[in-house]
Amino acid sequence: MSTAILTGQPVPGSSIEGDLRSLGFDVRTATDAAETETLLAQVPADQRVAVVDAGFVGHLHALRLGLTDPRFPLAAIPGAVTAQPAGRQALTRAMARENSAGGGTAVAVDHLADRVVAALDADDAGVHHPELGSLVAVVPADPQARNEARQAVAAVDDEAVRLKSAVKSRDGFFTTYCISPYSRYIARWCARRGLTPNQVTTASLITALIAAACAATGTRGGFVAAGVLLIASFVLDCTDGQLARYSLQYSTLGAWLDATFDRAKEYAYYAGLALGAARGGDDVWALALGAMVLQTCRHVVDFSFNEANHDATANTSPTAALSDKLDSVGWTVWIRRMIVLPIGERWAMIAVLTALTTPRITFYALLIGCAFAATYTTAGRVLRSLTRKAQRTDRAAKALADLADSGPLAELLTRGLPDKVHGLAPLNAAFGGALLAVTAAVFGPSWQVVAAAGLYVVLAGESVNHPLKGALDWLIPPFFRAAEYGTVLILAAKADVNGALPAAFGLVAAVAYHHYDTVYRIRGNAGASPAWLVRAIGGHEGRTLLVTVLAALLTASQFTVALTALAVAVALVVLFESIRFWVSSGAPAVHDEGEPA
Repeated sequence: MSTAILTGQPVPGSSIEGDLRSLGFDVRTATDAAETETLLAQVPADQRVAVVDAGFVGHLHALRLGLTDPRFPLAAIPGAVTAQPAGRQALTRAMARENSAGGGTAVAVDHLADRVVAALDADDAGVHHPELGSLVAVVPADPQARNEARQAVAAVDDEAVRLKSAVKSRDGFFTTYCISPYSRYIARWCARRGLTPNQVTTASLITALIAAACAATGTRGGFVAAGVLLIASFVLDCTDGQLARYSLQYSTLGAWLDATFDRAKEYAYYAGLALGAARGGDDVWALALGAMVLQTCRHVVDFSFNEANHDATANTSPTAALSDKLDSVGWTVWIRRMIVLPIGERWAMIAVLTALTTPRITFYALLIGCAFAATYTTAGRVLRSLTRKAQRTDRAAKALADLADSGPLAELLTRGLPDKVHGLAPLNAAFGGALLAVTAAVFGPSWQVVAAAGLYVVLAGESVNHPLKGALDWLIPPFFRAAEYGTVLILAAKADVNGALPAAFGLVAAVAYHHYDTVYRIRGNAGASPAWLVRAIGGHEGRTLLVTVLAALLTASQFTVALTALAVAVALVVLFESIRFWVSSGAPAVHDEGEPA
């Protein structure tokens, strides 16, 4: 149980003790700073502790935001400060200094929490100060101020504020106007019945998998049911995040489930549509795989650009200024959010087209929409990168190198290659990938493609043979993803045998999971996937070369079996390491508030 230390005796009529107990705190009272320090030392080191001014007046939700959020080692609102085990040492030091400065007298207890927070901020201890908005959190100085504060509390419905804040402040049009107006109430219903965000996330996954199974039936009734269930899955997908924000139930496992299940749901649905089309005599596996490749590459563009500019200095450009100006006009904001086809709009489009048309039409619309969105967003980011004078950091360069997913072949080449002009790196990656794709499309499974893959390996090594701090170096990981995934798609299609494209779909899905997992680790400041894992699965260049060799050596049927075996092997290795990491104590407690398009 968490412990809250009240500094002084509560004012008659105050609800502070009851409020703290309702939030799960064991309440103790200290009469002066010395006793506060003593009680603080008595709280077990593995428990959360809070120091709260007995004169605090405010909303219960303000206390909840300030004292119970699990993501921050140290947090504070006016009149209260809290520390989790990771922040206990800093809090203890600050308390000791305040006690020493005040001489341990009874007077020194007044506003002790705020003085401790000031000391922590002066030490740059990383205290989180939540945005309270219209919520009240004050320590009145006199009875009149106390009455005014109580009136201010009564004037604001903190439950309404809590419910509103459960919804993301920035979201897509479809999510904002068609889902969130009622999903927030589902989130509250779940909270009042003790359901957790992880349980809702799992329900969303199960619903999506049932939707995929309905689509796989290939019947009109199955397609209609699939569309309805896909929307239901998305409602639950919104609900789990709103439940986490409503009840502040953030967790390491929840962050991982929320991030990975979205991709699993969407790509499983693609597979279900392809299976359903096959039952009706229409082979759309190439379209399904193409949609997954395009969508994954779009996400890599988002991730790479954001990481490259995460902490860049002088991060301005005329293009960025124009974008900010457009965001100040209401109608342009929604248009710009909708045309990039974010998850809400995308899933709504897929659901409606599934119910009313055919899988082929659904995939055509998805490919066209995603291609336009990818062109729009990538062009804008290229213009920003070329017109800004940003100085990128070593951290950004390391993140891009990790996202590149270079394996032992690239590492070996970089040791023997001389340094080159940085501006050529993206061109080398783009040229190598394009040459490989064109060769595969022209010659199919052949030794010409193996030769092109060999050249691609050399150019890939060249591309990462320097710190990735160039203006367009963030394009290197997307180029590598497009080259690897596209080669697998083309060679499987050229094999022209039943099962080759589904096997290729499985392989790309397994590798894409590894790349998404790398992104979420970097976002949590936990570093990328371990080097042994990248080496074990060959890196992007090693896998690409291996697939081309297998295609050239084996018959079409044998190549299909090889792709299946490779997909299973990669999936087992990356899933084992991913699960081991995310359930370990070293995984970051991050909740992803930004959903990629």
